[in-house]
Amino acid sequence: MTVNDIPASQDLLSQLGYRLESEELRRRYDAVAGATGHALLVAEQDGRIVALCHVYARSALDKPPEAVVQALVVDHASRGSGIGRDMMTMAETWAKDHGLPSVALYSNAVRSDAHAFYETIGYRPIATSQLFRKSLG
Repeated sequence: MTVNDIPASQDLLSQLGYRLESEELRRRYDAVAGATGHALLVAEQDGRIVALCHVYARSALDKPPEAVVQALVVDHASRGSGIGRDMMTMAETWAKDHGLPSVALYSNAVRSDAHAFYETIGYRPIATSQLFRKSLG
């Protein structure tokens, strides 16, 4: 992914319900693109960005080191075409290249289609949890 892919990425993220202003997405892009141990990947079809994936290396005390797919989205019109599988394969390759033994991801409980996709490509649910947040602003 490059800075030129931000407008297409903005549209893709909005398909998942993440509506971001251009400036905010640029700020986030700059932070992630400049961070060590992160990869931002996109897929093109006929010259158009149709998918994006953000994967990063996670070190933690309570979990083994592994890659985490923070975001994966495929354009509605391109779903079911194998692009999601290709993006996950790229994330897995990135993880292997960085010496990470596994890939994990979180998926919203209401996204049953996404859950079925992940299980089809070999991912298994291992835990359920709640996300808690406190705004500091």
